[in-house]
Amino acid sequence: MARPSVDLPPADAVMALADDQGRFALRVTPGARVEGLAIDSGRLVAKVRAKPEDGKANAAVIALLARALDVAPSALTLLRGATSREKQIGLVGGRRA
Repeated sequence: MARPSVDLPPADAVMALADDQGRFALRVTPGARVEGLAIDSGRLVAKVRAKPEDGKANAAVIALLARALDVAPSALTLLRGATSREKQIGLVGGRRA
């Protein structure tokens, strides 16, 4: 059985939520049934299947955001919230043109 496609907002809508230094604030739900990235009340909400153990959920969130922005996962770094649902992820090099 194939995995269903992931729901992602348009890249420009996601980039509009970055601050002037290319940082994104996210609320994460690990262990979700369905993966997806959504915009709710002007902030990103990520749902990932990975469990919050050994950094697996953090890696999944970075991969999901990278896919939404159409950048390599290595272009993103976890700035805050390694053990929290509230995370801040930075785009290396700041805002994309």
